[in-house]
Amino acid sequence: MELNVVAIDIAKKVFQLHWVELDTGSIESLKLKRSQLLAWFASHQPVRVVMEACGGAHEWGRELIKLGHDVRLLPPKMVRPFVQRNKTDAADARAIWTASRQPGVRFVALKSEAQQIVLALHRVRAQLMKMRIMQTNELRGLLYEFGIVLPEGHPALMKELPAALRTAQARLPAMFLDTLHEQVRRVAQLQADIGAIERRLSHQMREMPACNTVAEIPGVGLMTATAIVASMGSPSAFKDGREFAAWIGLVPRQTGTGGRVRQLGISKRGDAYLRTLLMHGARAVVRSDRATTWPWLAALLKRKPYTVAVAAVANKIARTIWALLAKGQAWQPRAWQPA
Repeated sequence: MELNVVAIDIAKKVFQLHWVELDTGSIESLKLKRSQLLAWFASHQPVRVVMEACGGAHEWGRELIKLGHDVRLLPPKMVRPFVQRNKTDAADARAIWTASRQPGVRFVALKSEAQQIVLALHRVRAQLMKMRIMQTNELRGLLYEFGIVLPEGHPALMKELPAALRTAQARLPAMFLDTLHEQVRRVAQLQADIGAIERRLSHQMREMPACNTVAEIPGVGLMTATAIVASMGSPSAFKDGREFAAWIGLVPRQTGTGGRVRQLGISKRGDAYLRTLLMHGARAVVRSDRATTWPWLAALLKRKPYTVAVAAVANKIARTIWALLAKGQAWQPRAWQPA
């Protein structure tokens, strides 16, 4: 039985619905308040609800699934081309409905509450990392103005900072030194907050078997395992490992005409955060002693530039993650060591 499709444009107070009646073909539009939405769907037969994957969409999706409806989330960039003329709530809902009916449309996997919590921790940690980098760069720049050069990188900087401050104390006024020490305390507090979030992620990882499974793969650690398992939703959302790697943006772009297709660099069309984590993990694998013990990796480094080889290893890691989660298997080291 084909389900009727109801599109919802989500807002803070008012929700706009759009659908087409299967029996009559009439186009319907309805505006509901936030408190009325679940009651309206509870009084109707199961339908397919489509929404943009924006703020609050996953929570609404989970609530609508409890009422027996089929929920699909659309990437906002797939909806935008179908908004015609003036942008209104009704036009947005109509565009969501139209976009969901297009052939080959890719939906966003609906995430559980636990997955959303993990991603929220990752976002807060990423914000703190940016703030820490800003603070340390400012500290480095201020001291550089007085001829004190500090190394790049947080661990190296914090190691040499005490000696640099002692040097500055001999020639700079106390007013400026007090300001520098306040800056150092801010950096230390940010680092403590980052460490606390990482401990929470580590605790969450122990309670998620899928994270422990993918953490066995070379190049996959705490951050990559928790972020990928939380972001992908369900492995069944992707038909194979290549589609999962393409979703992250680790497959080549293609351009061609007249039957001739050229392969370009990686597309970078997916989740930039996940792609960065996988690239860092792949770089660690390439730099390790595995580059000499694994024949396929040694051969890859001989025929391809270093950065291309790193991207290829990141692609391999992504495909392996999908394969383990989709098939429910454990990591086997011999899978990457063909005879």
